[in-house]
Amino acid sequence: MNNIILIGMPGVGKSTIGVVLAKHLGYGFLDSDLIIQEKEGMLLHKIMELRGIEGFLRLEDEINASIEAEGLVIATGGSAVYGKRAMEHFSSIGTVIYLYLPYEELKERLGDLNKRGVVLREGQTLKELMEERKVLYEKYGEVTIDCSGKQIREIVAEIAEKVLS
Repeated sequence: MNNIILIGMPGVGKSTIGVVLAKHLGYGFLDSDLIIQEKEGMLLHKIMELRGIEGFLRLEDEINASIEAEGLVIATGGSAVYGKRAMEHFSSIGTVIYLYLPYEELKERLGDLNKRGVVLREGQTLKELMEERKVLYEKYGEVTIDCSGKQIREIVAEIAEKVLS
């Protein structure tokens, strides 16, 4: 199927880049975090408070694995890569793009991680979280785009070139 699935750390710009990329390619756009919030009727951090991190990750995996799409750019939550079923599903319905940003730039962009609904275990730092997830992003990402110091239009052009060539 011809979907583009964006993965990467929170704050890397998956949703923003996704909307612009969808317009550029004439695709639709879907934000999987918004689908989760809509199905549960509450914000991500509230879901985590109620279900705990493991409960949230199970829910996220289940919902992401059920997304049926054609001609969409899908921006995933940063923790989507913990869901093996979802990531295998995404790989089967499109091209998975890993949007990378170095730690220092990421730290600058992010505010309160808890208010953003970031899956962060007790006592875990952003740097530790990034190192833990990097392995998974690299495993599932078919294409890696380094977003460091680039404008959105440059990133979109790079993705379009790599995916459509």
